[in-house]
Amino acid sequence: MPGMTTTPLTLGLIGAGNIGGTVARLAVAAGHDVVLSNSRGPETLADLVEELGPRARAATAAEAAAAGDVVVVSVPLKAYADVPVEPLAGKVVLDTNNYYPQRDGQIAELDDESTTVSELLQAHLPTSHVVKAFNNIYSLHLLSLARPSGDPERSVLAIAGDDADAKKTASDLLDSLGYDAHDVGPLAEGWRYQRDTPAYVGLYVDNGDFEHPVHADGARLDGLLAQAKRYRDME
Repeated sequence: MPGMTTTPLTLGLIGAGNIGGTVARLAVAAGHDVVLSNSRGPETLADLVEELGPRARAATAAEAAAAGDVVVVSVPLKAYADVPVEPLAGKVVLDTNNYYPQRDGQIAELDDESTTVSELLQAHLPTSHVVKAFNNIYSLHLLSLARPSGDPERSVLAIAGDDADAKKTASDLLDSLGYDAHDVGPLAEGWRYQRDTPAYVGLYVDNGDFEHPVHADGARLDGLLAQAKRYRDME
């Protein structure tokens, strides 16, 4: 597990499910404070807050957005328009979302691939700096593959974003959580590790063995990103 970070942050989480909860666990282990929220209300997060200890508290989504130095949005994509806008002005927002039409309903601009998931959130948050992260790793793997800086078994996590400073902030946070950030480019390139692409989840899995995740370096990620196909080009 990663050690204490030298620059503790308050991490706001809008959504505290599998990925959001795992990010919170890694953040607390790294010495960060976390403010958790979900759609069902702060009282439903009591068990997770108790597990995480004194560095964690529960709040509303707006309160978590306001409190966070960096904020993680990890809600079902169909709820992205409910993410509060004003409290996130000027902030780095990490987007973990993926598009599942059977869950989210059909979203025309994603169906015709005129935009991408994280660009959709960026359009909703015009004064924030969205970075796509954490969307292509299974939550249990995210927890178990974290390693200290310099560990030969340390893995990369893909990020994409349109703001260089925001990506630097995201990279520093990922470093404290136990991962090296691998910059894929602007948000528009985030499709290369979206659902059903080779780099989606399978980056950390060999031969379908989800029980024994493998560490992934930049070369492995680049190779899978290069194989990505648009949905319209998939058979």
